[in-house]
Formats: sequence, C-alpha cells, structure tokens
Amino acid sequence: MAAGRPGYMIIAVPGGAAGGGRMPGRIAPRVPPRRAERERLGAFGGLAALSLDALSSVAYGPEAIVLVLVAAGTPALRLTLPVAGAIAVLLAVLVVSYRQVIAVHPNGGGSYAVAKSELGGPVSLLAAASLVVDYVLTVAVSLSAGAAAIVSAFPGLSGHLLTLALGGLAVLTAVNLWGIAESARVLMLPMAAFVALILAVIATGLVRGHPAAAVGGAPVAHAAEAVGFLLVLKAFSAGCSALTGIEAIANAVPAFQEPRARRAQRTEMMLGALLGTMLLGLALLITRDHLAPRAGVTVLAQLTAGAFGTGPLYYAANLVTTLALCLAANTSFGGLPVLLSLLAKDGRLPHLFALRSRRPVFRFGIVALAACAAVLLVAVDAETSRLIPLYAIGVFIGFTVSQTGLVRHWRTRRPPRWAVHAVLNGTGAVLTATAAVVFLLTKFTEGAWVVVLIVPLLMLLFSRIQGYYHAVERELAAGEIAPPPRATAGLVIVPVGGIDRLTAQALRAALTLGPEVVAVAVHDDPERGAAFRERWNRWGPGVRLETLSSPDHTVVHPIVGYVKERRDRQVAVLVPEVEPRRWRFRLLQDPRPVILATLLRAETDAIVCTYPYRLTSR
Repeated sequence: MAAGRPGYMIIAVPGGAAGGGRMPGRIAPRVPPRRAERERLGAFGGLAALSLDALSSVAYGPEAIVLVLVAAGTPALRLTLPVAGAIAVLLAVLVVSYRQVIAVHPNGGGSYAVAKSELGGPVSLLAAASLVVDYVLTVAVSLSAGAAAIVSAFPGLSGHLLTLALGGLAVLTAVNLWGIAESARVLMLPMAAFVALILAVIATGLVRGHPAAAVGGAPVAHAAEAVGFLLVLKAFSAGCSALTGIEAIANAVPAFQEPRARRAQRTEMMLGALLGTMLLGLALLITRDHLAPRAGVTVLAQLTAGAFGTGPLYYAANLVTTLALCLAANTSFGGLPVLLSLLAKDGRLPHLFALRSRRPVFRFGIVALAACAAVLLVAVDAETSRLIPLYAIGVFIGFTVSQTGLVRHWRTRRPPRWAVHAVLNGTGAVLTATAAVVFLLTKFTEGAWVVVLIVPLLMLLFSRIQGYYHAVERELAAGEIAPPPRATAGLVIVPVGGIDRLTAQALRAALTLGPEVVAVAVHDDPERGAAFRERWNRWGPGVRLETLSSPDHTVVHPIVGYVKERRDRQVAVLVPEVEPRRWRFRLLQDPRPVILATLLRAETDAIVCTYPYRLTSR
C-alpha cells in the first residue's frame, strides 16, 4: 500500500486529471469485497429500493384515467377497465423489453445505455436528459403528494406543506447516503404493507360485491363531452403515469448482488406482475361500481372505504398509502446516481459523479438529486398540481428510445427469433411514443413546455462537458508516446512569516523535494526585514533567505511576482499552513496560505504544495 491514510489505496489513472471520459487519479477507500457485495441488493431488496415508485403509482394512475373519462359522463367510466387493460399490455411489453435491456447492458444505464450503443450520441443525450428530468420529478411529485395526503388527514398542518416535503427529502437523502442496502431494508416493510393493502382492497371489494361505505363530498362536476377516440387516447396517456418507475431497475443493475443481471431481471418480473395485478384489480372495481371522482377524497380512498368501511382500518390504510407515496421517491435515489456515474465515465458530467464512497454509494449523485428536488419543491411551493403537467413525459421518451434501440439491436445482430423480439419492441416504441406525444400536446400549456425547454438544455450541457474533456485529451496528447522526462535542477520556494516550528518543519520537508531551497519573507518595513534576516542568520537553518519589500502591505502578490520571475527553471512552492484539531477553528486561521496557493496555481506554472502543521492542542 502506498503512503497515505491507513486502509486507503492511491489510485493513479494514466491520462491526468481529465480527458476522454477517463477518471482522474484519486484516493479510493479499500472496501472488503465480501462487505461490498453484502451491501448490494438482492431481488426483494431491489424491489423495495427501486420499485416503490412504480408500485405506488396505482394510487394515482387509475384515478388519472377516471378524471379524463368522467368528462363524458358517468357512463363513460365503463371504459376504465379496457383502458387499464391496454396499459397492462404495454406494461407487459415494457417489462419484457427491460429484461432484454438488462441482459444486453448488464452495467446499467437503461435507455441511455441502449441509445449510446445502438442509436448514436445525440439520441443517447436525449435519453439521459429525459431520464434525469423524470427522476427529479419523481422525487418532487412523490414527496409533494405524500405531504398533501398528510395535510388531508391532519388539516392543522396545512400551512407546512413545503416543510413536510423538504423534511421527507432530508430523511431520504440521509438514508441513501448511509447506504443503498440499508435504504432497501428501511423500505421493505412499507412496500410490503402497501402491496398487501391494495391486494386486500381488491380481494375484499370483489368478494363483498357492493361498497361498504362512501366517503368524500359530492361527485366532481364534469362537462358534457362525447366519448371519442381522442378522449380514450387522453385517458390512456394519463393512465400511463402508472408506468413511471419501471425503468429504474434496468438503470441500477450494478447495485444488485451477483449474478447482477439475473437478479435484476427477476426483480423486473416481480414488479410487472404486482403492478399489473393491482392496476387491473382497481380498474375492475372502478368499472363495476361506476366510481366517479369526489371532492376532498381520492379514488383509492373511495375504494378503500368500499372494501373496509370507514373504521380504523380505513385510516390505517390511508396512512400506509401516504407513507408509500413519500418513500416512492427512493426509486430515484437508487437509479439516478448510477445513471449520473455512467454519464461521468463517458465524460458527459464531471468525473466526481462516478466516485463511490465507502458504503458504497454515489454520494455526489445523491446530493445533486436532493438539491435539484429541493429547488423544484421550493419553486412550486410543494403543490402537486403544478408538478403533474411536467411528469411522465421524460420517462415516455426513455421508453421510446430504449424500444427503438432494441429494434436496431435485433436487426443488426440477428440472433435466433430476432424478428419476434423486433416486432415486440417496435410495438412498444409506437405505443410509448404515442402516449408521449398525446401527453405533451394536452399538457403543453399547463407546464409541459418546461420539459421541452429543460431537456435540450441538459443535452447541451452534457455535450459541452464532453467537448471540454475531448479538448483536454487533445492538448495532453493522450495515447501518444511523449519524449522521456529528464532530470533538471529545480528550485523549491518556501514562504515564511517567522522563525517557529511551522517554518522549521516546512524547510525540512522542502529539503527532501530538491537540493536548492529558498525561503521567501515579505516585509513592509525595511528595518523589520533587516531584523528578521539577522535572526535568520543566527538561527542558521542552512537555507538561503530572500526578503521582499511590500510598500502596499500585501504579502501574497510579492511572492507570486517572485515566482513568476523564475520562469527559466522548474519551480516548486511549498506553502506552510496551520491545521487545527477541531474543524470549527478553521475560520480562525490565517487565510493567506490558501489564497497564495490558489493564485500561484492560477497565475504561474509552479508546482504548488501545501504543508499542513497539525496542532495537537485545542
């Protein structure tokens, strides 16, 4: 192990600090392989950590269908089950498709990985940008909906909607920074409780045969509108919001235990089976009971009251639904950091997004997601109605890209039964593209235009970052054989401000870096400079002292100028600084060493090092 902190390895990657998507040298924690594997996800852990968004979408997916169909009157609600059936067919196609994505791209990335390998750079940027938007919106929508559900149960909290949403965001961020396996364990019980609740509502409702109770205010008024193809298409598009989140498993394959691809595929199948069963079961109850939306209550709450009545079980069920909606945001915390790490490895985001912590988790991705979601929640004051028009467009774009990319994959490779796979994925691409276009057109003036603006801006950002890394790689001439380095006589400069232990240790360290060391002191008074030189000579450290005059009472700029004048040779500057034991005392230290090191790096070609003198006393 190289010199450094115990338990750490110094990792040096050829190519320098940047270039061509390669990672810079860094200090990485040595994680025991067995511990790292234990902290990854199993099939059920993946279902909890990555699927709660998709599973909890049945709380608003069927309701979205009803809210569109009721515009044509209560009789139109009979179409709820056929529309849900079409969505279930699309769900089956997508599940099979993402199982194929997992097999073809076991390193994760989902639609981004498919687009990058099959459809080229611009389309992969579109897929990445749309997924980033969808993940951030998933967090914001889930938390705002959960906060609204809590406020509905406890009206006294009505003035703290944003606080509740941000509080939930803080808790989820902390849990995911702790570790993805730990977050899966935390989410296992709420996920199981929510799934059991929905299945119990369906089973009890079907057995009972008639609603046990009715809740809410009067039915929501609706405008008279004929049942037509466009209305059904709108209902299908709105109901497809229940499909958001099913791509997260394919994006986060590296988070699973070995064999990663097989476990991820198993998790995808479990998700599809559970989601399809719940969606069709709730739609069947809605169709049978002609359940129309009512003021002050959700459709799911009406179904719950119809199954269990309005006793304690009803309130417990609503609390479980609230918890599931709040925790559904964890899907993004499991999927987006992995996607950002892939973008960073491709040189389309800063390389720090690919760094893993000791847990291991992508902490920079988690923090970035939390920050973006917090800004979005503050911008809309945690009002779900202002977020819904932005929702689902990004994920439909990702669906369409991944399906189209797989069609090209089958046509190019032509494995056995490739035509069947191509037809299946092509059908899925047409359906998801149709849903995306309809959703965009019907919601454009309600806020969907923001997504139309943000996605191209993100694509431009990714492209510019990639262009920067390529430019750095060209300038560094990466891959070319450079002339062998030759030893030259260098000069080590040590800025000093007094004769003390800090100066003595800094000089001792400088003498190990090169044979010629010069100490530089800055004084604004010639007499004080002469007195300091006399003390220096009496001390006799064996290092030459240069005193610089500074009539304007500055210390940093004279040293920078002194270094600039020595361009004829390689110069290294060792900047001593005091490092206190307690972090809270850092603000009390002299800031000039940090400023000097920063200016030297910006304005000179010198090698700049800092020498920390660690205080032992408080």
